[in-house]
Amino acid sequence: MSEENALEINGVKHNIDEMTDQQKAMLKHVADLEQKLANARFNLDQLQFSRQAFIDALKASLNEKS
Repeated sequence: MSEENALEINGVKHNIDEMTDQQKAMLKHVADLEQKLANARFNLDQLQFSRQAFIDALKASLNEKS
């Protein structure tokens, strides 16, 4: 079993080539969901940063008016 065709889960290596079509589909879903989670974290970081930038801009604007 080559390393690039192996998947380790709970310390047990599984040969991807020997998986059923259903198992391979589940593996693809897991990979896709991992990517979506990474994208969601990235988007959340952007949103939190942007929100804070607007809060800071509002504070600065209110301080200028005082």
